[in-house]
Amino acid sequence: MSEGQKDTIKTRAISIAFIVLALAVFKPFGLEAWQWMGLAHLLAIFVLGIVSCLFTEGILKYVIRKPRSLDRGVDYIIKRNLWFQLINTPLVSLLICLYRHLVMSDLVPGNVLSWSNYFETLLIIAFGSFAIGLYWRFKFRSRYLAAELEETRLLNDHLKRLQEENRQQAQAAMSSNPISTDHATDGTASQAPATFTLTGTTSETVTLQISHLLYIEAVGNYVKVYRLKDGLVHTDMLRATSKQIEQELKGYKTVVRCHRAFLVNIIQVEQIISRSGTMQLLIKHCNDSLPVSRSNMTQVKTAINGL
Repeated sequence: MSEGQKDTIKTRAISIAFIVLALAVFKPFGLEAWQWMGLAHLLAIFVLGIVSCLFTEGILKYVIRKPRSLDRGVDYIIKRNLWFQLINTPLVSLLICLYRHLVMSDLVPGNVLSWSNYFETLLIIAFGSFAIGLYWRFKFRSRYLAAELEETRLLNDHLKRLQEENRQQAQAAMSSNPISTDHATDGTASQAPATFTLTGTTSETVTLQISHLLYIEAVGNYVKVYRLKDGLVHTDMLRATSKQIEQELKGYKTVVRCHRAFLVNIIQVEQIISRSGTMQLLIKHCNDSLPVSRSNMTQVKTAINGL
């Protein structure tokens, strides 16, 4: 069993224990009539809650295709937990109603299976689920944001080390061959050629070195190529889609999609900025900030760690 699965089971068990504790305090379903036997019924309800949670987790993972994942961000976790509550609350209420009918109706005839008892149980469980859901929502948001800030710090440290290494390599290259000033390493082990040509649907082309590419922005039916030219930031327009340009740059591992409107050259990222669960990439030379969408965040991090 993975650590994530253990953490999920622990979280669900604590949630169920909270609701069972509330049942022990307020004694609904005629629990006071059972005296000490009421503890056995509460333990049975706890087990039913565990079974229901495991079944609901299976539905989310294999039927709705929403596996538990911290990599997808805090918004995904919150939405997944809402799905969990919508499925699990009616299910566990039904199981408790069946238990009341089959086991707890001897001393309390009112526990027989009925719509009124089901809605009573649903109301009680929904209230408890809502209360504990608020607790976990704030707890997981704080935990995730703290982990995200730490990961961002490590990525920025990694970028700084690479920038220092590249600076030292560039100085060494210039000192050994002072005539050539355009031979700085780009920090990539890609086998693709250093110089490439981007083409569009018209006759216009853009030829540049991979080390000079900053980023590419989709603008309607065009793409805007941001690159270094004679030490300054220069832009070129091509009539093409970002998908087409992405295919042309497929051989360059440092060029990744960070957003549906942006392709970024990772070696030109100066700093990663993380705010409230969002990420932006600060680009060298122009200080532009590119957004990173949730769906592309993992591949951006992988590309940076792979440098």
